Amino acid sequence: MKSKLVLLGTILVCFLLQCTLLHLISIGSITPNLMLILCVSMGLMRGRKCGMWTGFFSGLLIDLFYGSLFGFYALIYMYCGFFSGYACRIYYDNDIKVPLALTAIADVLYNLAVYALQFLLRGRLGLSTYLMRIILPEVFYTVFVTLLVYRVFYYVNYHFMSATRKESESIWVLK
Repeated sequence: MKSKLVLLGTILVCFLLQCTLLHLISIGSITPNLMLILCVSMGLMRGRKCGMWTGFFSGLLIDLFYGSLFGFYALIYMYCGFFSGYACRIYYDNDIKVPLALTAIADVLYNLAVYALQFLLRGRLGLSTYLMRIILPEVFYTVFVTLLVYRVFYYVNYHFMSATRKESESIWVLK
């Protein structure tokens, strides 16, 4: 129960930071995606199930306050957290290279999904413009912030959450 409350508090703090403080450090209206970093980090450190639920609640908060289509961001973040949880058992938590790579991949896929479902279906076909002006700068900025923030998430995970660090067996989440 303590680990769920700490995770909920972490989600709320990251959401508040992303909505308020990170807009102050935006570069060219590009802000790092702190919620995506959290989803990938929890998926890597705690497994698919925790990454999936972290992504769902993170995306749900974004949908409630900023989304035009309810459930869209919850679904995208949920998939990012779930698929990053596949690397849970094959890497060491204190290694920074895997979270950086997975955050970059998840951010590219997140932005491509946003482009496909929010812009492409409305007839805006400027993928190269969107790629050069939005996706790549956000990926670099998010990866840079991951270098700084991942250690904080690592510390919170291993000092404030329960001793069951890896995902538990579930009939709903297949291996």
